Amino acid sequence: METIEVVDWGLIEYGAAYQRQREAFDALTEAKRRGQAGRQMLLLCEHPHVYTLGKSGTAENLLVSEAFLQSIGATYFNTDRGGDITYHGYGQLVGYPILDLERLGMGLKTYINVLEESVIRTVADFGLRGERLDGATGVWLEAGSAQARKICAIGVKASRFVTMHGFALNVNTDLNYFSHINPCGFTDKGVTSLRQELGRAVEMEEVKRLYIKHFFECMEEPHKSDF
Repeated sequence: METIEVVDWGLIEYGAAYQRQREAFDALTEAKRRGQAGRQMLLLCEHPHVYTLGKSGTAENLLVSEAFLQSIGATYFNTDRGGDITYHGYGQLVGYPILDLERLGMGLKTYINVLEESVIRTVADFGLRGERLDGATGVWLEAGSAQARKICAIGVKASRFVTMHGFALNVNTDLNYFSHINPCGFTDKGVTSLRQELGRAVEMEEVKRLYIKHFFECMEEPHKSDF
């Protein structure tokens, strides 16, 4: 398989992370344009409190004022990923794969499936059954029931089959911050975390290790082309 480098940024402000991943995305896109094999990466990080609105989102899904955001130490960004509004914060594992899907032999639909599957396998290591929900990206618990709750949000951008943005898995996340938005535009579904479901804090380094293992497993498995 093509080499994909894992880079862990640790805790980083969203704006700085966006700039860095944009630079990586642009570099890979330019390398592709020149017919060169650019650097592909899985970027992992954690952000201080921030709300981000995707290009297909609705600003009204942010339910509080800018002054209130300042009072709770949160920032707000309009961004160019898909999807609606979401929250990033301490105790959440965020991943930004910068990949050339064409080189990897997969289309966007398959790629989203890989991101979901890698998270499903990760939460399974903690005894949880992650599922997909029709009409909504991400990973859910008890999908399709009245108790459906999202444990991982996914929103990506792709240009010429080069990707940026990615996933946000709630590990020890303070879920109270989700009460200030309609997460991903939903008003009738909840959110959860590994900590919420297990009743205990989970070591972030353990989650990273497991996620990386499952990410590469899923990437290396045969995929039906969806170009």
